[in-house]
Amino acid sequence: MAFENPAREEIAEILRNAGNIAVVGLSDRPDRTSHMVAAAMQQRGYRIIPVNPVVSGDILGEKCYSSLKDIPEPVQIVNVFRRSEHCAEIAQEAADIGAKVLWLQQGIVNEEAAAIAERSGMIAIMDRCIKVEDSIALGGGR
Repeated sequence: MAFENPAREEIAEILRNAGNIAVVGLSDRPDRTSHMVAAAMQQRGYRIIPVNPVVSGDILGEKCYSSLKDIPEPVQIVNVFRRSEHCAEIAQEAADIGAKVLWLQQGIVNEEAAAIAERSGMIAIMDRCIKVEDSIALGGGR
């Protein structure tokens, strides 16, 4: 059976109830898409937790962690800005920390990652921009 993203109403509910969002592959460079999207989500009231093993210190005023397992608090959504071939491993890490949603950004698709998410009880979203979905689903805000 082919993968299907959740309906827009379910995505709206996910975003409305979102707690911490770990952003895997968040760049510290303001000209990068991951940085722009995370900054916009942060401005809309979401708590962003940066995950990038090559950045030490903070990104967007939040402590950056090397991996999902290093985050000392619960994460509801794992938003991924990495190439598709890295996503299965990230999906397993997301499952290991008890995340509720695995969200692969626009242009990123990995069926194995989606299967790992499903087996682990997570909701998988692929090839969708979280910022765009937030604007469409929630319009004026949460």
